[in-house]
Amino acid sequence: MRRAGPRFLLAMTLLLAGCATGEGERPHGTRANGDHPGGARPPGPTLFVSFAGQPFRAEPGEPYPVARWFAQVDRKGDGRIDRAEVRADATAFFRTLDRNNDGVLDAFEVADYEQQIAPEILGAYRGGRGQEGGSDGGERGGRGHGGGGGGGRRGGAGPTGPGVGDGVEQFEGAAAFSLTPDPEPVASADAALDGKITLAEFLAAVDRRFDAVDVKHQGYLTLADLPKTAAQRRADAGRRGPGAK
Repeated sequence: MRRAGPRFLLAMTLLLAGCATGEGERPHGTRANGDHPGGARPPGPTLFVSFAGQPFRAEPGEPYPVARWFAQVDRKGDGRIDRAEVRADATAFFRTLDRNNDGVLDAFEVADYEQQIAPEILGAYRGGRGQEGGSDGGERGGRGHGGGGGGGRRGGAGPTGPGVGDGVEQFEGAAAFSLTPDPEPVASADAALDGKITLAEFLAAVDRRFDAVDVKHQGYLTLADLPKTAAQRRADAGRRGPGAK
């Protein structure tokens, strides 16, 4: 009887290893969708979305990126950002979004913003009421093209998914990452609802958001004046450790 050659033995070893793990399974400790056991996900970058809708990201462990936006807007370097500085910063971002330089943002440019520049705002973000929870990386929520300033946060009412009920808040779109609850800060600037956003409409929406945050009516904002976003509170809680308040 002939003895099996080395190639045959190697083939049988690989076949038996495949049967032991099962087709489609991954090595222990990972899942096919990239999730970790128990649904935990590796920490991702933190996100801040400006009055104009511009995204700013920071890696875990870095300061929340609202400070990067503030420094960008504070052209005078005096620790304050006034309406003129905010408008200048928003105008620059409008020019970035206006790819064909025709002075308006059309549906294609808005879609490019949503899908390429700030794709995070197409998802949903859930957190416990009064404390911060994780983001729902798998659910794709509605775009929420509502008018500027409302509808960005919902309580636990309604069947929004497994485990979502009393004591849980769901933030739509960019609301969890912004200073005002706008689910889609670019599309919601379309005041005429004609599918085109002019610079005047864009700046009017930015003005409304500035006024909503300027609760002291000073005409300027300091970094300390800014409310914390839901994502920022979650990041702060993560740095303090589990169970911190």
